[in-house]
Amino acid sequence: MFRNLMLRFAGSPRLLNVVSKVGIRYRFAHRFIAGETIEEAIKVVSDLNSRSILASIDMLGEGVRDEREANAAADAYSALLARISQEQIDANISVKLTQLGLDVSRDLCRDNLVRILERARQVQNFVCVDMESSAHTQRTLDLFFEVYEHFPCQVGTVIQSYLYRSEKDIQELSQKGCSIRLCKGAYKEPPEIAFPRKADVDRNYIKLLDMLLVSPAYTAIATHDDAMIDHACRFIADNQVPASKYEFQMLYGVRRELQFRLAKQGYKMRVYVPYGRHWAPYYMRRLAERPANVFFIAKNLFRK
Repeated sequence: MFRNLMLRFAGSPRLLNVVSKVGIRYRFAHRFIAGETIEEAIKVVSDLNSRSILASIDMLGEGVRDEREANAAADAYSALLARISQEQIDANISVKLTQLGLDVSRDLCRDNLVRILERARQVQNFVCVDMESSAHTQRTLDLFFEVYEHFPCQVGTVIQSYLYRSEKDIQELSQKGCSIRLCKGAYKEPPEIAFPRKADVDRNYIKLLDMLLVSPAYTAIATHDDAMIDHACRFIADNQVPASKYEFQMLYGVRRELQFRLAKQGYKMRVYVPYGRHWAPYYMRRLAERPANVFFIAKNLFRK
């Protein structure tokens, strides 16, 4: 019930406006957001790198409905790739296709994505095409397959274990040797297309993870769940999966000590680092995932 409520709030422009204003005033957004500027994001990534942790930087701002705004986002991502190279930090980038204009025009989105991938190839970096709600899943994968043919070393995508379709999608993607980030999923989806019970989502995550780790794909194990992580470590050891075939991924601000511990144990650990002014929808989804985070907000609201 709590998760559904938070996800409903995440779709309310009026509430998101309130959250943004309060978050800026009380700075509680910094729990999960690196900051509002690229300089703040780079500072966070530099600190992570000093702890042997890699990063994937995301400039927040999904759901663009304007061509100029979509083009500006592509420009900003191209500049971010150049800045990563200039600063010599160990990070790639994550992009959402609706930020690049997917809901405006497919051609516009494709052109913007190609422009980013061309810059990524120039600076020898990588772009993860993030997954959004199920309304965009097929269009995201269609566009991904189109650009993957031309940029196989520069682009990967995300699969969500709460969708029934994900096993078929993974079979198709892994056969091509794609880079795939496997996560559980953070949007409100109807039971007709997604597992409604957490236990079923978890069970499917493990099933898909096992498939990926023995496939030609590169696997990003995106989870904060101890049971999932323990299973992954056992499966990797039992099947002698080489370190070059996988990495763990977690969100900035979530289970930091676990991130540090996995890195110290020698696992490749990457943290998803979001930044930007349009952080409220992302923030609300983080609250939906972990109800305990609401107490963090309350503590900051009443702190003098």
